[in-house]
Amino acid sequence: MGFVIESQRFSTSVNGRGVVGGGRSPDRVIVTHAYRFALDPTPGQVGALLRHAGAARVAFNWGIAQLKANLGQREAERSYGIAEADLTPSFGWSMYSMRKAWNAAKTEVAPWWAECSKEAYATGLDQLARALKNWSDSKRGKRKGPRMGFPRSKSKRKTTPSVRFTTGTIRLEDDRRHVTLPVLGTIRAHESTRKLHRRIAADTAVVKSATVRREAGRWFVSFTCEVERTDRTPSRADTVIGVDLGIRHLAVFSDGRPTAENPKHYDTARRKLGRLSRTVARRLGPDRRTGQQPSKRWQRADAARNRVHYRTANLRRDALHKLTTSLAREYGTIVVEDLNVSGMLKNRKLARVVADAGFGEIRRQLAYKTRWNGGTLEVADRWFPSSKTCPGCHAVTPKLPLRIRMYVCEHCGLVLDRDENAALNLAALVKQHVAGSGPETENGRGADRKTPSCGAGGIEASTPH
Repeated sequence: MGFVIESQRFSTSVNGRGVVGGGRSPDRVIVTHAYRFALDPTPGQVGALLRHAGAARVAFNWGIAQLKANLGQREAERSYGIAEADLTPSFGWSMYSMRKAWNAAKTEVAPWWAECSKEAYATGLDQLARALKNWSDSKRGKRKGPRMGFPRSKSKRKTTPSVRFTTGTIRLEDDRRHVTLPVLGTIRAHESTRKLHRRIAADTAVVKSATVRREAGRWFVSFTCEVERTDRTPSRADTVIGVDLGIRHLAVFSDGRPTAENPKHYDTARRKLGRLSRTVARRLGPDRRTGQQPSKRWQRADAARNRVHYRTANLRRDALHKLTTSLAREYGTIVVEDLNVSGMLKNRKLARVVADAGFGEIRRQLAYKTRWNGGTLEVADRWFPSSKTCPGCHAVTPKLPLRIRMYVCEHCGLVLDRDENAALNLAALVKQHVAGSGPETENGRGADRKTPSCGAGGIEASTPH
């Protein structure tokens, strides 16, 4: 069965009670979901999908070329002393402006444009508009995270084929085994679509868009829908749980819940990946310098290696979803640390195990699943000494080397496992109202806090246990 890959609650209140009006009860909310299903297209349909993805790439690259030519022309005119009012009109960066310019030039640029849906070209231009906005916001300091560069042309060899449909015939057939998309027609689904079909039939879901994408040699379709759901409440709405993330143990909890062991999916697959990589290296692969094409044996070996990578990613994703879903459905308040995951990935000794654990993905999933289930996610300050604070007398130990796995309080003599101690202190933050705890969706980048004078600091969960 297809699975939900995204969920986000948004406000629908117009009468102060959280309902849209028009007869909906106060305990109903509107949520945005994306239902994803694998497809089994025919060879002809695969060619049509690739044409649509290529059309999106052509529109994207055309927009970049037009923009660069326009900027270069205006800069040259300025060098000649031409006034700003007399310069060549600037090329619009908005989706509307670029689509209007594309419609005027598509006959000359792409004489074959009628073979693909108009949504294919809109996909490429929309991606370009978003990329330009991200670059502009990053340059002005309005966008958090690493600096974004100016958009570059997409390569046919490296770009993942994808196309998005927002208008036209987007339908799930009644047999629950086929989906219909504009121009592409009816495509067979590899799995049953009943999970979404039932909601559409019950008039509790409306499809807003459909995105077709190729991953690891298989085509998938994602339906973005507005779904009407009953407002949920966690089974233990008044319970607070602290979650300490680590490497030896993926998650340690403050209420005695069994520790979530780290499955280490990538480490398990490393031996097999090494063997398959050596097999690929012995085959005749592609060479861009000489134009050499890969052999059939190389393609089969590379596909076998990619399947292992894909399976490893799916196993990791499944384990994290099961962990975060169980927490969000049971506890009313979940407290986690604000981990500097991007900083941990720069440490060559920790990067592989940290990436395999998926700390950032755990927090991302908890952020929307707690809202979905009616709970709350609290994020402790990055510099909070969770492992160095005694949960009994609240004394802070100045130094606690990582090799010491048991916490011993010098004041009250309390002896406790280091990770359990951190989880208990995280849970206590809700009652203490620690300054610096941010909302669940706040990004930790750009923190300007300094390590407290007591010696507490660092990233407790970033170290191997």
